[in-house]
Amino acid sequence: MTQSQQRRGVRGDVQQLVRFVRRLEKDLPQEPLPPPLPPGRVIDVDNRGEMFVREQKGVAGGVTVVLVHGWALSADLNWFPGGYEVAARYGSVLAPDVRGHGRGLRSEKEFTLEAAADDIAALIRAVGAAPAVIVGYSMGGSLAMLCAARHPDVVAGLVLAATGLQWRATWWERVMWASMAVVEYGLRFGAPKGLTARYLRSAVEQSPDLQRYQGWVKAEVRRGDPSDIGHAGKALANFDARELARAIDVPTAVIVTCSDRLIRSDRQRELAIATGASVIEVDGAHNAWLVRPREFASAIGQGLERVLPDAAGPRSGWVSGSRAVSPLV
Repeated sequence: MTQSQQRRGVRGDVQQLVRFVRRLEKDLPQEPLPPPLPPGRVIDVDNRGEMFVREQKGVAGGVTVVLVHGWALSADLNWFPGGYEVAARYGSVLAPDVRGHGRGLRSEKEFTLEAAADDIAALIRAVGAAPAVIVGYSMGGSLAMLCAARHPDVVAGLVLAATGLQWRATWWERVMWASMAVVEYGLRFGAPKGLTARYLRSAVEQSPDLQRYQGWVKAEVRRGDPSDIGHAGKALANFDARELARAIDVPTAVIVTCSDRLIRSDRQRELAIATGASVIEVDGAHNAWLVRPREFASAIGQGLERVLPDAAGPRSGWVSGSRAVSPLV
């Protein structure tokens, strides 16, 4: 990146920050009415605990697509704008809440990415879905890579979105992720409502269809365990998959969010090179899953198209006319 590009990037960040922190207007409180969602259930996973998952059955013998959400989110938050819908076109869908996030299992042990990846592998085995294709967004991409390296028998392919080999390669990334200790301390007292409201205001300005689900989104954000989310942030700050990538030998696609300021696009492309993955580009930032749901869902579909022929046979899990569950795609 040239100095000129860096300066333009910094100016853009400052402008976004000014827009983000401007005063909030008073809105009438909304009931937390959810969007259409796949059926959910709690599964008792041997030697792990109870895991909450969204589940939608596809054709018999078809591939299972496991959707793994990002940091501080839940499966519903990450995938309701379009992920559930597009994944259901390729077979069965399994979308767990990661431990400590959403309705995910609560453990007395400190959160680690390795334990969360082991949870996903155990869930896939528990429902008899191995080998599955894992779609991971951001932190979910890191968990998908760990799952493929630690449990190769349960993974047939990977679609990695808005994630990278490491999260702190530049000085800006190091400063940002070093702040996770402060974030954890703050989360213990509850996520600031003003911060959530401002993030959601920005999202609605970019994607007005989200307006009617604001009450539900605000409620869903509060489901996670603050301590686990804080520890997950610190674990991501130290995550380094440069060696891990060499152990991944399944078909892989990488979705690059080209305007991403959190995990820059060059970091995402490094991941694609290291894993030998094909690349799908989305003209959006790290929140493209929320504010550009059609484009993001389309990219997931393209990723699945590229890994499925090798992972499970040509379109073996395709569900013709599958029931739509997304109100935004």
